[in-house]
Amino acid sequence: MDTIQDIQEQAFKELEAASDADAVRALSVRYLGRKGIVTQLLRSVSTRPPDERASFGKRANALKNRLNEAFETALKRLEVSLEGREDHVDVTLPGRTPPVGALHPITQVMDEICDIFSKMGFDVVEGPEVESDYYNFEALNIPKDHPARDMQDTFYVSDAVVLRTHTSPVQIRTMEHKEPPVRVIVPGKVFRCDSDITHTPMFHQVEGLLVDDGVSFGDLKGTLTAFVHQIFDEKTALRFRPSFFPFTEPSAEVDIVCVMCRGKGCRVCSHTGWLEILGSGMVHPALFEKVGYDPDRYTGFAFGMGVERIAMLKYGIDDIRKFFENNARFLMQF
Repeated sequence: MDTIQDIQEQAFKELEAASDADAVRALSVRYLGRKGIVTQLLRSVSTRPPDERASFGKRANALKNRLNEAFETALKRLEVSLEGREDHVDVTLPGRTPPVGALHPITQVMDEICDIFSKMGFDVVEGPEVESDYYNFEALNIPKDHPARDMQDTFYVSDAVVLRTHTSPVQIRTMEHKEPPVRVIVPGKVFRCDSDITHTPMFHQVEGLLVDDGVSFGDLKGTLTAFVHQIFDEKTALRFRPSFFPFTEPSAEVDIVCVMCRGKGCRVCSHTGWLEILGSGMVHPALFEKVGYDPDRYTGFAFGMGVERIAMLKYGIDDIRKFFENNARFLMQF
């Protein structure tokens, strides 16, 4: 009989010290579980002397009921106490990681391009997105009657004002205010009336300009080769293909070996094994005359690339419009 009283006193003493619901549940298992103290006590009734069995069993059952009720009451009291506290933090809940934002993939690629050229000694400069016809076309050797204007699907604000079709106007603005040597890259938004799976009305470009004494086409090739190997990898082959731009002479398109098939030929590269990534060339002497540079003394090279184009090749994306749909599941991959 003393054993039952001792168990009861010990159980209530431990229950009083329990500070949270988990501790109360642990006590319930310890005393009332399948191998609990009270359960074992009830199983021992048959081992008691015949004249004690009825009384012992009655007291053991009463203890079980009292403890069961006490544990349930304690659990309810703890739950009510916690719910009523505004500052309560349930440390038993699993952690909740807050969503963390990230830079847009186009911004990431643009920053990477700028970082590569910055390490080569180029300064990053920017200019207005709403530009005059002079800086966007005429200063770049594209007069009003020039057929190259047909290549630029332009948004006109007025006859003399446009949304810039490239970031090249910033090159002219820079040369007007800075004597050689000039080494700049120009990242920014540009606008053209075009929209399909590889074109959008607004997209991003990074253009570069280097002007100094004795700059050669070999310098251009070395600079762009170093860039391609850093933005993709050193195994990426590239080639310079003759082309035409009004503001460079000679001019060249730069192709890289297809990043999808590694030159074997596939749908992405139209089975040629090559993908165009940027245009480049030696600065036309007419531009130097516009900004007051001596074309007999100075030479330079320029290049320009679409950031979306680089990002599509870098990440294997087949539709440029995905960058602008604001699909969080797509953007979170980067």
